[in-house]
Parts: sequence; C-alpha cells; structure tokens
Amino acid sequence: MRINLTSVFVDDQEKAIRFYTDILGFEKKHDVPLGEDRWLTVVSPKDPDGTNLLLEPSSHPAVKPFKEALVADGIPFASFDVDDVKSEYDRLRGLGVRFTQEPVEMGPVVTAVLDDTCGNLIQIAHRPI
Repeated sequence: MRINLTSVFVDDQEKAIRFYTDILGFEKKHDVPLGEDRWLTVVSPKDPDGTNLLLEPSSHPAVKPFKEALVADGIPFASFDVDDVKSEYDRLRGLGVRFTQEPVEMGPVVTAVLDDTCGNLIQIAHRPI
C-alpha cells in the first residue's frame, strides 16, 4: 500500500496552481473541469509518477473554520520535503513568499513554515545528514 493522492484545500484554484507551480516548483499533472471547479493536481518534478497533490476547492462548509483554526494556531496543513530548508527559504523569500516560521532546528529535522496564499500554512522540512 502507498499514498498516491493527498490534498490541500485552496480558496482559489487558479491562484493555487500559479503558486504551487510558479513559486513552489511543482508541475501540473491533471486539470479536469468539474462544473465550477476542477480536478487539479500537481506533482514533484523529481517524481512525476509519484504522489499527486490535489488542489481541492474549499467549498465544503466545514473547511473554512478548520483552516482558520489551523492558521490561528500556527499549524501547517501539509509538509513538503526539500533538500535544504535554508536555501529554499532564501529562494522563496526572494520570490515574495511570506513565512510564519523561519528555519528552525527541531532535533534531527530543520523546518520552516510558509503561507501558501490560499488559506494554508505549509511546512518545508529536511533531515540534514
């Protein structure tokens, strides 16, 4: 068994696809119209046949209070692995990304937390050798 799909709830799918591809560097995998919304997924360019991230609309009534509570408490909705948190932090800051947590060593892991502009906090992390 393995994970082939996971999702983040986004306030605006068009804004999300631009952020997740142009800024974070994912590649669009699927873009299927479904009425007002789309089945819109991205993948890592390092693993194009790997896990898809669904940029899922936030239209369900439970989503807004859930996301707001996580953000208010500073809890990331998802975590993405990077090769070097400090380098990625510097690159993303240069692109105007807002971070709610600068790179921090947390035992054997280095993490930072960013705002994805679509209502989520996203953690980037790596385990230095």
